[in-house]
Amino acid sequence: MANHAKVLDVSEEDRRVLQSRVAARTVSVRDRERAQIVLLAAEGLPAGELAARVGCSRPTVTLWRNRYAKRGLAGLDDAPRSGAPPRLTRQRTDEILAATLAPPPAHLGVTHWSSRLLARHLGDVSHTTITRLWKSWQLQPWRAETFKFSTDPELVAKVHDIVGLYLHPPENAVVLCVDEKSQIQALERTQPILPLKPGQAERQSHDYRRHGTTTLFAALEVATGKVAGACYPRHRHEEFLKFLKQAAKTYPRVPLHVIVDNYSAHKHADVKTWLAKNPRIQLHFTPTHSSWMNLVESFFSIITRQAIRRGSFTSVRQVTDAIATFIDGWNDRCQPFTWTKTADDILATANRKADSVTEH
Repeated sequence: MANHAKVLDVSEEDRRVLQSRVAARTVSVRDRERAQIVLLAAEGLPAGELAARVGCSRPTVTLWRNRYAKRGLAGLDDAPRSGAPPRLTRQRTDEILAATLAPPPAHLGVTHWSSRLLARHLGDVSHTTITRLWKSWQLQPWRAETFKFSTDPELVAKVHDIVGLYLHPPENAVVLCVDEKSQIQALERTQPILPLKPGQAERQSHDYRRHGTTTLFAALEVATGKVAGACYPRHRHEEFLKFLKQAAKTYPRVPLHVIVDNYSAHKHADVKTWLAKNPRIQLHFTPTHSSWMNLVESFFSIITRQAIRRGSFTSVRQVTDAIATFIDGWNDRCQPFTWTKTADDILATANRKADSVTEH
């Protein structure tokens, strides 16, 4: 006869809370385990089987099952421990957090707090206490990230246009992401590169010689991930138009939808004249300050990391040959990039950031 335990009574509201704890990435292992115990106990699993499923002991199962039965969700919290009372009152904690979030006084001449400087400024707490408090509240005053807002009056329309090409490309047409990576330097290391070995990373001389620069024009085919590239000494509208004409020859007799950013060369009168004579080719512009929406930027990041940054080149020809070799290899092994964000997701994020800045 099967050994069924008594089903633990869990309300629908509590069940939703517990399921969210199990699914959330930010919940501690401890809290996730307790939520799993209660949910499985609600299914009537015996303690032994439940312990095996969760990966804990039978006494642990019994403890949290009984705690929930007596106190509900509150019973899953840790009980107060004996010993010395907390060293910081809630009021003092709030005061320290408020001081952390406020700019340091002008006479200190610093842009942000360090734990030692704030401790000295407050006078009654140690820097280790402040460090622990920052960690518990996920505050990192020493870090700063950059952001940029698009002020494009056609932001909404452009976001929907670009995302639509990624998620719902037109039938019997080709979608290309085109851009330039300028100022690629042919840098020659002054000493031989020391190879990777066990326990030691590859090492390069900090010093180098410059041998000129080149610009990589690249077109990434969204459906396949394949890339066509060409290097030119400059990146004017003449070079862009030449590259665009080459793309048109590569994909004859099919509509071409070309995603580009707002660089002035892409909007030159000569480019517009040529496009008017070739209506099967249509440019789609990303919103201003939103080049990240152009998937070819992901390819530029990859080729920089894997083929350019750690190379040593004695001439521009050598670096352009390395780029061509990388593109050939890329096309043999590539897969299409997968775009996941919807237009509404992007616009909602942009609105949240704008609101955050407005509030401050």
